[in-house]
Amino acid sequence: MRIRIVGAGVMGRGIAQWAATAGHTVELGDARQEAVGDALGFVRRMLDRSAAKGRLTPEASRAASERLLPLDDAFAPGDEVELVIEAVREDLATKTELFRRLEDVLPARTVLATNTSSLPVTRVAAGLKDPTRLVGLHFFNPVPLMRIVEVVPGILTRPDIPPALVELVQATGHSAAVVADTPGFLVNHAGRGLVTEALALLEESVSDPAGIDRIARDVLGLRMGPFELMDLTGLDVTDTVIDTVWRGFRHSDRLRPSYLTPNRVAAGLHGRKTGRGFYDHTADADATPPEPPITGDPGRPVRVAGRGPDAEALRRALREDGAALESGRDLTGRAVVLVPTWGTTVAERIAAAGLPASRTLGVDPLALPTGRRVLAFTPATDPAAVRDARAVLARAAPARPDGTDGHRAVSVVRDTAGSVAQRLLASIVSVAAAIAERSIATPAAVDTAVTAGLGYPAGPLAWGDRIGAARMLALQAGLHRSTGDPRYRPTRWVTERVHLGLPLTEPGPDPVALGATSPPPRSGTTEPTHEHEGDTA
Repeated sequence: MRIRIVGAGVMGRGIAQWAATAGHTVELGDARQEAVGDALGFVRRMLDRSAAKGRLTPEASRAASERLLPLDDAFAPGDEVELVIEAVREDLATKTELFRRLEDVLPARTVLATNTSSLPVTRVAAGLKDPTRLVGLHFFNPVPLMRIVEVVPGILTRPDIPPALVELVQATGHSAAVVADTPGFLVNHAGRGLVTEALALLEESVSDPAGIDRIARDVLGLRMGPFELMDLTGLDVTDTVIDTVWRGFRHSDRLRPSYLTPNRVAAGLHGRKTGRGFYDHTADADATPPEPPITGDPGRPVRVAGRGPDAEALRRALREDGAALESGRDLTGRAVVLVPTWGTTVAERIAAAGLPASRTLGVDPLALPTGRRVLAFTPATDPAAVRDARAVLARAAPARPDGTDGHRAVSVVRDTAGSVAQRLLASIVSVAAAIAERSIATPAAVDTAVTAGLGYPAGPLAWGDRIGAARMLALQAGLHRSTGDPRYRPTRWVTERVHLGLPLTEPGPDPVALGATSPPPRSGTTEPTHEHEGDTA
């Protein structure tokens, strides 16, 4: 295939490398001719590096380089061009004018694709003589490594175009997800679940950025915590995308932005690119502060309040770690009382069971199988009880050759419904479920795109199934009941599947095929962002 790429910036050169490596002839054009030469030089160096590392053979690298063709004029006639991919700045007028000029010089059969990350494809197409030939083809930076592409048909896109592009993308080894033309498309929309909830936790002073990031990495298995990710992407970009998606979905409670970000953006606390964000990235700074030392008494007796699987799992973990675990119902001694919480607060459990408020703390059962424990305290907790409970939970069973005890990481957080990891996971799953509810993408596409685009250990819906659909519904319901915040209301997608005994990944029958409805609308409206959210936040 002969592919023309217009725009020789970071995204354009990445797409050029992807296409040439896959065996396609690539024309590269830009308004600045010097940018074309710089981009082709960069791509050829990347191809040489791939050959040096053994990812490509020297012959394949040379052949790919030979398939890269500079254009003196991005708008030159091209009878053999089958696909144009635009990768210029995020501006509706700029993109529309570019495609108007291209449709005048290229054959009617040439598919026009925009790499927009935020503009509605339908709006870009609306300015063309033939809007049916335009489609969204959204790559992520860096293109050769981020192996996911969103195929976004507009309302008028010819129905034969999306499956042809899916086939093209998949033939290169990348995954393709067909996504409705809605705010944030799929990956950037799904990514709001993590960052908006992390910012809500920070608003409530449940923990600091480093504490939330540690829990996100160690308990949920994320490669980066949400605040580390925002510092990498740039808070200015993340803030714009958060607001864009929220406004585009008409101020959805589930996507509600934080009041914290606008002032931080105004102050220039954008992250790595400005030297300071949620962390200090200056040369002499230790970006991640160390965890506080363990200072309590690991031998203080503990009791576990409650019954059920979570309480039994906590008792078993404490016994395995050699804790001084007491049994019985006598709560009048000095033992620290630990209570597992799922979607509720420690304060609620204290009130419901008549537990001693000064000595009762919460433990997140989601963290028990991991290398980190999460301990929650209330306004009534005795500080000594917090220190001692942390020391007890930090104590690990003897595992060293000399028989001495190792130590486990323990995070201490303020009491909140569901604790940190549960709230983050509930938000990730709920936003993904809302995407599936709206038919923005199929459950399989949601999980494939999010795993590839955001690097989560599992797709959100498959992740919810790992926890258990009924348990996820109990978490959503508990958060909603405890907080009264509509952000946490249970999703219809999860509720229905629990009632029917289905997994969250089950799409159900196609209503269009059954004749029950007409195809859902494929277009959303949103305000543009002016920077490409490359790795996504």
